[in-house]
Amino acid sequence: MPTIATIVIDMLNPYDHEDAEALAEQAKARIEPLKGLIEASREGDAELVYVNDNYGDFTATSKDLGEAAANGRHPELVEPILPPKGALFVQKVRHSAFYSSSLDYLLRDRGIDTVILAGQVTEQCILYSALDAYVRHFDVRIPADAVVPIDEQLGDAALRMIERNMSGRIAAAAEILG
Repeated sequence: MPTIATIVIDMLNPYDHEDAEALAEQAKARIEPLKGLIEASREGDAELVYVNDNYGDFTATSKDLGEAAANGRHPELVEPILPPKGALFVQKVRHSAFYSSSLDYLLRDRGIDTVILAGQVTEQCILYSALDAYVRHFDVRIPADAVVPIDEQLGDAALRMIERNMSGRIAAAAEILG
């Protein structure tokens, strides 16, 4: 049985940046599947890890980022998926969740061999994180209905690249843990 981590990427977002409204529009339909995945991960044997851009604040905690996001332009996209008590948290500063972060060390310390990457942005942070996970020899899974693109065509292309080039498993959030 693989040891799995569900990694929620960049969902603590105040939506006050370029492309924010396009991203928020795409996120609306993906919040419920993501919320279900978070709950299933907590109830099952998967580690739950939030990885989020720190927006240049290296003192920010998951609570700080969550509060800023919940007070942002789209609290309805943040509040249902705020990190639950006990969720692990890693700051990131660039597109990949692995780049210059402690994520690789954390996953290896926990004996993780499979990562489920959920969150936003599919054609950026999810794609780059998937590649970094793949080159680190993690099995990669992507819940197609719980990743958020800015551009649907680019998001679909990113999913195809992950499936083809990184042997990633693409499935619905409700099926991805199994």
